Amino acid sequence: MNSAKQPSSSRIPNFHTLGLEERQSRLVEATGHALDGLVGSKGLDPSLADSMIENVVGIHALPLGIATNFIINGREVLVPMAIEEPSVVAGASFMAKLVRESGGFVAEADPSHMIGQIQVLDLEDLHVAETVLLEARAQILAAADEAGPMMVVVGGGARAIEVRTFPDSPAGPMLGFYLIYDTVDAMGANSVNTVLEGIAPLIEALTGGRTHLRILSNLADRRLAKATCSLSPATLAFAEFRGENVREGVVEAWAFAAVDPYRAATHNKGIMNGVDAVVIATGNDWRAVEAGAHSYAARKGKYEPLSRWWVDESGTLQGELELPLALGTVGGATGVHPGARDALALMGVKKAQELAEIVVSVGLAQNLAALRALATEGIQSGHMGLHAYQLAMAAGARGGEIEAVAGAMIEEDNILLERAEELLNKLSDE
Repeated sequence: MNSAKQPSSSRIPNFHTLGLEERQSRLVEATGHALDGLVGSKGLDPSLADSMIENVVGIHALPLGIATNFIINGREVLVPMAIEEPSVVAGASFMAKLVRESGGFVAEADPSHMIGQIQVLDLEDLHVAETVLLEARAQILAAADEAGPMMVVVGGGARAIEVRTFPDSPAGPMLGFYLIYDTVDAMGANSVNTVLEGIAPLIEALTGGRTHLRILSNLADRRLAKATCSLSPATLAFAEFRGENVREGVVEAWAFAAVDPYRAATHNKGIMNGVDAVVIATGNDWRAVEAGAHSYAARKGKYEPLSRWWVDESGTLQGELELPLALGTVGGATGVHPGARDALALMGVKKAQELAEIVVSVGLAQNLAALRALATEGIQSGHMGLHAYQLAMAAGARGGEIEAVAGAMIEEDNILLERAEELLNKLSDE
């Protein structure tokens, strides 16, 4: 992995106003590293892509932006985000700018404990099988470590077992065997699945049953990450909006998600805008992260918001986000994709827990950006302005035409593809 130096500050004033090449230069200057996988010409090569998945015909690219202003656990961090949706990078950066006034984000992450599951069927007595497995705990853990020796070498391996019985399952009486497995700095899917295959014969021999599914769970609730932040009313004030009103508006917006799953779904989608963008930039499995986050949101039997916002006794706005984050800094696409390697180097992370702390902090910043917009000028104000530029480009505008067409649509408050095409044709005729 490249070892870019850490920036003295993630605060790069007016970064968004610079031209593309100048932003690239400032990023390289701040880190002291070329970061060619992110900003240069040494990204994912088609021949390398051909070895990663099946039936490759090319490469699909996403815009790669840098979220600035982040302080996480006292450390300045420039955060790479791969996403096509407007407002996300800007929103996260601006909220990080506000939060840094109170010292930044405080984050923590659990050890990388994944859950592997083995489904056991055709048992004569579920409770006898459960007792046998629990009594054989030491034997099973030893067998698991024998089945995955390399993970043990790097400090990981089997940690615990659990057993659950399902007497009334649609497939008849069923037992679920759960292996708690430390994957250290890997996401761990392949490692866990390999170990499960290795110990399945032992589970059958101990229980007298038939093992069927042997696979990890994406509800990685032993691998939680949490971030917190605080903001004073003075920090939240802007334009005609008083800080106290913004503060109350954020809490009220969160409260709607707390009681209504329809609102909670969109609330959490906003969080995942930030989370997924960093996960993708680092070559991690965003589908697994999404599955874990949304199942965790429904763990109490009702779909709820992943974050929480409240006002403390001093009148300060407090925010907290907790979700499962099964991430890796080694293995998979993270170890192959040049851009993913440079993304990790840019953030200065080598441990999976460090990466999780950054990702959850970005998710909390993105959540605050959405709630603040909803509670004040409305979500569409900034979003539609950026959307105008996308429509101008979709209509065929290039260079200075983009600004002219988008600016005209914004001024008219008529942001439609058809209008972009009309304005572009008018420019061409002049």
